[in-house]
Amino acid sequence: MRGLVSGALIGLALLIVGVVGFADAQAPRGAVHDRTASSPDLLALSHDGGDGRQQITLVDPRQRTMAVYQIDRASGAIQLKSVRNVQWDLLIEDYNAGTPAPRDIRALKEQQR
Repeated sequence: MRGLVSGALIGLALLIVGVVGFADAQAPRGAVHDRTASSPDLLALSHDGGDGRQQITLVDPRQRTMAVYQIDRASGAIQLKSVRNVQWDLLIEDYNAGTPAPRDIRALKEQQR
């Protein structure tokens, strides 16, 4: 039952984003639009890549999972590009953060106290 509900929510989010995407297609060329649609169970982010494709990112905050789709505007084809559980990613304090690292900044702030 939960799978059916999740599937319906994803379908609804794709429909919403598709409608937003159609409205964006009517915008002048060169315009880049980002859109967001959300519910307590699902967050949908839409980005117009400008190359005839739209990228949709769906985030399930409860399961801490995200899925990325590309939609070809000309054909309407939807392609799943990636799915990832981000639960463990969100536990990392810093990764590829550059310098100064967050822990270095924290140490400096603690020295100033």
